[in-house]
Amino acid sequence: MGELTELGVAAIRDGVKDGSFTAVEVAEAFNARVEKASALNAFLVTTPERAINAAEAVDKARANGGELGSMAGVPIGMKDLFCTDGVETTAASGILKGFHPPYESTVSANLWKAGAGMLGKLNMDQFAMGSSNETSAFGNVISPWRRNDGGNTDLSPGGSSGGSSAAVAARLCPAATGTDTGGSIRQPAAFTGITGIKPTYGRCSRWGVVAFASSLDQAGPMARDVTDCAIMLGAMAGFDPKDSTSLNEPVPDWAGALSGDLKGLKVGIPKEYRVEGMDGEIDGLWREGAKRLEDAGAEVVEISLPHTKYALPAYYIVAPAEASSNLARYDGVRYGLRDLPEGADLQEMYAATRAAGFGAEVKRRIMIGTYVLSAGFYDAYYTQASKVRTLISRDFQQAWGECDVILAPTAPTAAFGLGDLTGDPLTMYLNDVFAVPASMAGLPATSVPAGLNSQGLPLGLQLIGKPLDEQTVLNASLALEQRSGFSARPEDWW
Repeated sequence: MGELTELGVAAIRDGVKDGSFTAVEVAEAFNARVEKASALNAFLVTTPERAINAAEAVDKARANGGELGSMAGVPIGMKDLFCTDGVETTAASGILKGFHPPYESTVSANLWKAGAGMLGKLNMDQFAMGSSNETSAFGNVISPWRRNDGGNTDLSPGGSSGGSSAAVAARLCPAATGTDTGGSIRQPAAFTGITGIKPTYGRCSRWGVVAFASSLDQAGPMARDVTDCAIMLGAMAGFDPKDSTSLNEPVPDWAGALSGDLKGLKVGIPKEYRVEGMDGEIDGLWREGAKRLEDAGAEVVEISLPHTKYALPAYYIVAPAEASSNLARYDGVRYGLRDLPEGADLQEMYAATRAAGFGAEVKRRIMIGTYVLSAGFYDAYYTQASKVRTLISRDFQQAWGECDVILAPTAPTAAFGLGDLTGDPLTMYLNDVFAVPASMAGLPATSVPAGLNSQGLPLGLQLIGKPLDEQTVLNASLALEQRSGFSARPEDWW
């Protein structure tokens, strides 16, 4: 049944529906593959029985002539940021070790309702803070990719959804959930040669998702191709009254309306994204990507997003500020880790718990966030960053008068070696330079694999669209996918 693990979401769903194979056979095949891939450290918790139980329910429904959901028979990986009833959820942090939520996140509940099963919880950067999946309290995720120089350097799968990207790329699951705060779906997708989409802010409920930066966090799917992402996003999205930021908008049939014909579409190329010292191979691929979209019928135009250069510094003020506020709840009182030194008072318990439970990167961002929110600095930093955010959104609004979708690189480099940037947080943060602006503006954006660099590693291109216009973004992504013909995959070395 090994060949079943080569199938994506659409192929599995359709195969289960027409009786080519059973959902249980699919679940068993993926369970077996997950079990053999522990070297990647992509899964924190495996739940083979949950995958089997969901599959049995689908097979029973089919046998009884029942209606099958859009994800029927598809076993998926769940990023460990999503609370799952009765299954340990840690956000890859020691402070939540042993936490078993008594409830289900809205996104995961929607996916189970659509017929999906859960293979397990996926590793990630601690509290989603990181661009390389090296901040997890439970060890690094290792990319399934290797450079073509014959070496065996462990590469980053990207972050924070590095467990998700590694698992999909390694064929451990046909699809996985991710979250994107400043690029954490798109950058790991680019690093591992898969597709991911961050929908419009508010499309997918944040209820039951461990919070990092509440005004930026957005869940989305990561899968092998654009069609699979469209199917899965349709199952994940929808209005949720339990989330005050959820959009009360109908969920379109994105997969049903997919088209690679871009006649009449204008594609914007932001001149500010051509940054100094940009990787020549990525620049070349970007130019080639524009030609591919022209071939699909689109008109390519140059646009300006003048405040782009301020997006990253503004993001690293806004996001840590919200993080410092959100993470104040982890105090050793109600749930999670409690470090109570002998004779300690309440304040000392707080300090000991947080010192022991949070990793270095999380502590760094809490300290930055606390600083920019403190008296005397709030106006100088947080207020200014909020104003810059408004200007970034305005840039995009003005750009929509000239184009329908924007094409840009996803990341400034291909995957780098684990440990290469850990001593240089600033360079690590710069990995999000192309992804952050769309996050600050709450816009839908995809990353699509478009080629390999000279080292044989995947490179991704990003498509950014208007608010609530996921369809155009997906259509342009499909056109790019069709003309890129990306079929490379990592060899099994694990």
